[in-house]
Amino acid sequence: MYKGKLVRLREYRKEDIEKAKEFLNDFEIRRNLQPTIPYPYTMEDEEKWYSGISAVKDTYTFALETLEGKYIGGCGVNNIDWKNSKVIIGIFIGDQKCWSKGYGSDAINTLVKFIFEEMNINKIALRVYSFNERAIKCYEKCGFTREGVLREEIFRQGRYHDEILMSLLKKEYYK
Repeated sequence: MYKGKLVRLREYRKEDIEKAKEFLNDFEIRRNLQPTIPYPYTMEDEEKWYSGISAVKDTYTFALETLEGKYIGGCGVNNIDWKNSKVIIGIFIGDQKCWSKGYGSDAINTLVKFIFEEMNINKIALRVYSFNERAIKCYEKCGFTREGVLREEIFRQGRYHDEILMSLLKKEYYK
């Protein structure tokens, strides 16, 4: 378990599955996470995902909970490239009551600390859709820099949107 000022990164538990499905079936959340058509998840989808989580894979998946113990979302380290010392991360705050209250930036900062101090990674990258302005502000607040733009990469709600590539280097983190 890794503790921030507002959140704790912990293992996923079976009792999180129902709430995770609820979060991921919320269109406002789902539209920010994947480029696929936002089709509803089933309980079987979530159970299959949960059964695939493993501490021995090259991914690290965390449930996010408040310091009071309320499950509010998830984050993870994906696409680990050990040779080049870089990873891609992702995060979602599923509980909309927790939006714009610092939980996301605290989770990102806690995850970044884990990556640089425990995994000894040099570069953390992420992708965010241009319409997700709240997330972009959060990432910039946490020290991430825009590296590039994939123009009109995603079709959502009747139009094309850009995907923004962002990153944070270890040397920038320790400045």
